[in-house]
Amino acid sequence: QVQLVESGGGLVQPGGSLRLSCTASGFTFSRYRMDWYRQAPEKSRELVATISSSGGFMDYADSVKGRFTISRDNAKNTLYLQMTSLRPEDTAVYYCKARGSNNWGQGTQVTVSS
Repeated sequence: QVQLVESGGGLVQPGGSLRLSCTASGFTFSRYRMDWYRQAPEKSRELVATISSSGGFMDYADSVKGRFTISRDNAKNTLYLQMTSLRPEDTAVYYCKARGSNNWGQGTQVTVSS
């Protein structure tokens, strides 16, 4: 079955960096566009970044553009999100998802605080 396991979250100071990973199994990872979402407390889940199946196309929410970079390694069935210049408003649980799928992982908590 489809399984998505996010990791790499943690507590970081404003201005810091984190790299999230999402390991996928149970489907042909290389054929799917992949997304990173986040959900802050008492807010709806929002799309943060997306990447095409080959990795040749990426797009970002305006709130993270220039600070976050999405990438993938199809040989390792792994999706990444490099986050820099982190802000308190980036605090959220981060999830990965294959575009068109309803399967979600457990998410990884990112907390930006001094």
